[in-house]
Amino acid sequence: MEILVVEDEAGIADFLERGLRAEGYEVSVAADGETGARLAVEPGVDLVVLDRMLPRLDGLEVLDRVRRLRPLLPVIMLTAKAEVADRVEGLDSGATDYVTKPFAFEELLARIRARLRDGDANSERVVEAAGIRLDLITREARRGEIATRLPEREADLLAYLIRNQGRVCSREELLSSVWGYDHDPGTNIVQVYVGYLRRRLARPDSPAPIETVRSVGYRLRERR
Repeated sequence: MEILVVEDEAGIADFLERGLRAEGYEVSVAADGETGARLAVEPGVDLVVLDRMLPRLDGLEVLDRVRRLRPLLPVIMLTAKAEVADRVEGLDSGATDYVTKPFAFEELLARIRARLRDGDANSERVVEAAGIRLDLITREARRGEIATRLPEREADLLAYLIRNQGRVCSREELLSSVWGYDHDPGTNIVQVYVGYLRRRLARPDSPAPIETVRSVGYRLRERR
């Protein structure tokens, strides 16, 4: 397995290179974001350890380039930006995992092993039902000849409905599973996002197959 370390602090980069080589990995190192983005998309790289703050190209910009060309490549962000908002931004941008500095090498190593093991599990890239095909990595939804790239939350909602095709999903279930809300009787966010999906997936001759079950929730009906 080859690991690419994208890190501009020479001491940390050297520490990681020596430690990972001692564990039997092939290691390449890039000291700036531009070089890291170029090396990460080469086919021999199996995982990237990516610093967040880099010269020439920010870590999130590197991540964006990698995700466009190698959407399934595991990327672990390694950074001093430890606030919850920073971690959420990194994960929402496509990072597979997020480790904050200072870090224990043993923990990072365990996360690397886990992410490499996850490779087979991540092979589920596409879900499909009711004539709708959703790419979970690019978030492209296709229905017939119409294709659209969905925002992240809409893609999550559609994926949940596809996986539960034919079953009525309650509003509370969707709030919990898609948004992580325990209970919020005042929000209409599910209704709003279902509306977004219906507009995006509608065809001139056919509305989107997302049914409202009055006083219960929503169902992706079977294809007719």
